[in-house]
Amino acid sequence: MRVARPSDDLAAVVRFYRDGLGFDVLGEFKGHEGFDGVMLGGQGGAYHLEFTRKAGHKAGRAPTDDNLLVFYLPDAEAWERAVAHLEALGQKPVRAFNPYWDRNGKTFEDPDGYRVVLQNAAWST
Repeated sequence: MRVARPSDDLAAVVRFYRDGLGFDVLGEFKGHEGFDGVMLGGQGGAYHLEFTRKAGHKAGRAPTDDNLLVFYLPDAEAWERAVAHLEALGQKPVRAFNPYWDRNGKTFEDPDGYRVVLQNAAWST
């Protein structure tokens, strides 16, 4: 699965997801029909995030506070390390729009205002 969206600041978004969340840069491109972009994720993973920038086009911020990417980290120590790592990089948790996410998780905003939840729970269907 690929989640793709535009950004006004590719460098800041890369720092957030690469340095803050530990994603790998899987690929990038420049000047592809007016677009620059970067793909981030885990090597060999079944998903990645693609961020693009088009010169002269304003992408803007997230349309609402409830635009989320949720990452389930069931191991409490791994979750605590992930939260502490983001905080050490200067990222401050924000109150979730939906209070459900504050019960077992921490929500952070990326540079474009989109929110990422680190949820200390196992994924269940």
